[in-house]
Amino acid sequence: MQRKAYVSGAAALLAALLAGCTGGSPGGDTTDGSNPDDSGTATAAAEPGRYRTLPEPCGAVSDDTLDVLLPGIPQIADADQREKAYEGTATLTYDTDRKVGCRWKVESADATDHLFIDFERVVSYDNAVSDETQAEQLFADRRTEADLPVPTVTESDPAAPTITPSGSTSATAIPSGTSAPSSSSSPSSPSATPSTTPTDLQPRVLDDLGDEAFLDDVLSSAGSTVQQRTVTVAFRTSNVIVTIQYEEQPATVGAVPDSKEMQDRARNLAAELADALAG
Repeated sequence: MQRKAYVSGAAALLAALLAGCTGGSPGGDTTDGSNPDDSGTATAAAEPGRYRTLPEPCGAVSDDTLDVLLPGIPQIADADQREKAYEGTATLTYDTDRKVGCRWKVESADATDHLFIDFERVVSYDNAVSDETQAEQLFADRRTEADLPVPTVTESDPAAPTITPSGSTSATAIPSGTSAPSSSSSPSSPSATPSTTPTDLQPRVLDDLGDEAFLDDVLSSAGSTVQQRTVTVAFRTSNVIVTIQYEEQPATVGAVPDSKEMQDRARNLAAELADALAG
């Protein structure tokens, strides 16, 4: 009888141990405590961006394109100095897989031109946010920072708003059946207030470059009588953001850099870089 009681006690102890090993948590076996309600599953990481590396920035612009953007280069007589001007100067960076850039500065008989290009590869450190989504948000922030003005309109539409000096808009309502004011209207009339910048040259969003893009154009005084124009074109392709900054300061007092010419040059360069990224 004593031996039978001993065997029963041992069996009960073994059963208790087995129950402790196999019972687990009510929700089943999990790899960790981060997701107790979803047993045996792991959160899928967001997709990485299309680009894992960046181009060499100072070699990204062809000599022919630099000749157009920086007309002073072909004017350099010394071959070694001309070659050095083509090379540009790489910007300081600590991670060439994340951010690279290059600068050029060249003087000509007519003006001093500056060119800067920057490539940034955006990486998300949030598993729930893809690299491209992170780049999209960053680009949106930069477009907001650029503070692109509300587009003005041509004189042919007197009822549409025009930009006031404070940046606000104003409009004159034209009643139905009433003809638009003539050119002899008072100066305060929208039709008699010409737009200082043609609509197609104003800072604006671009719809023909990369996944999204914008252009900014600022004319500022570099001195008491000299004006400097800065044209910026920025675009995003997947998780890479490219920024082009093109500046010109005329050598002649009173001269103003041509907006259309500079915008065309900057946009052509942007198109070349976008095509190169697309590969």
